[in-house]
Amino acid sequence: MINFNKNSVFNLKPIDISEVRNEVQQFLIENEDIECAFKTFRDQVIFTNKRIISIDVQGLTGKRKSFSILPYSTIQFFEVQTQGFMEIFPDSELFIQYANGFTAQFEFKGAVDICRLGKIISAYVLKER
Repeated sequence: MINFNKNSVFNLKPIDISEVRNEVQQFLIENEDIECAFKTFRDQVIFTNKRIISIDVQGLTGKRKSFSILPYSTIQFFEVQTQGFMEIFPDSELFIQYANGFTAQFEFKGAVDICRLGKIISAYVLKER
């Protein structure tokens, strides 16, 4: 379950952009593109060129969804942790702290280019300032 109020760590696996839930399109603004996407069992986290959008699918039927938007523009700093060499269960992490003190931590399972995520965030954060 994705719940940013509890500073959760997620076990995210990469998915193809074509697998992103259709509802995300209603949140995208002009010139905003999806860069990469990840999922847990039912939930998704989408990294665009402007922000992070998470979808928390709720209830037994999954009809109720909670969308959280994390803009890059208010990031104070972030940290990436790459996979270790020859790990049995490779994972990498992304930690973000926002200017208001809020933090979000993401744990990615499998082969994820965490440096690419860092580059996406850096490009937008540094462009804003």
